[in-house]
Amino acid sequence: MAMPVWRAGGASRRVIAGDHGACGASPVSVPARPDPDRRAHTRSRSRMAVAGRRPAGGMGGLVRPRGFSLIEVMVAVALVALAGALAAGVLGNGFGRLEVRSAVQDVAGNLRHARALAIASGRPQSFEIDPDARTWRAGADRSGRLPERIEVVFTGAREVQPRPGEGAIVFFPDGASTGGRVALVSGSARWHVDVAWLTGEVRVHRGEVGP
Repeated sequence: MAMPVWRAGGASRRVIAGDHGACGASPVSVPARPDPDRRAHTRSRSRMAVAGRRPAGGMGGLVRPRGFSLIEVMVAVALVALAGALAAGVLGNGFGRLEVRSAVQDVAGNLRHARALAIASGRPQSFEIDPDARTWRAGADRSGRLPERIEVVFTGAREVQPRPGEGAIVFFPDGASTGGRVALVSGSARWHVDVAWLTGEVRVHRGEVGP
């Protein structure tokens, strides 16, 4: 009997040589046993191939963060618009209050100026105001206009009214006056500038806004 022969290569097969002369049979090819080292090498290459794959959308195995959806963007825009509207309302109301306070100080200061001028000159001096036009005049040397957003309401003696639709407060050399009130209103803010008829004293205080 012939000895087994091993062929080199990936598909090695063992050939058992028989007695050709005796049996007349051709050689029989028998599959070779798998090589353990080759199977381990194949599995190692497979694992390396899988580990070497990376996501298409990232680098180094990192996944890119997703963007914002349309609904999220719309909600953010709505919140920003709401915050802006609230801030505008608060700031607008604050500016209105500062404006009316400035106008109140302006009116009160010029009423005091007319009184001081009457005492210094020894002659009556008047403070005249037109509520519709929002204009005023103190004595013969001062005049001005109030902001358009401020409502003016005048209360005084009809006898010293210079023209229809206008009002006046007259100060005398002894400091007394005909008395009256100038009310300035802006939104929820209302201020009164009162003049006492007996002493001519000018006082400023907050008033109540009607319903």
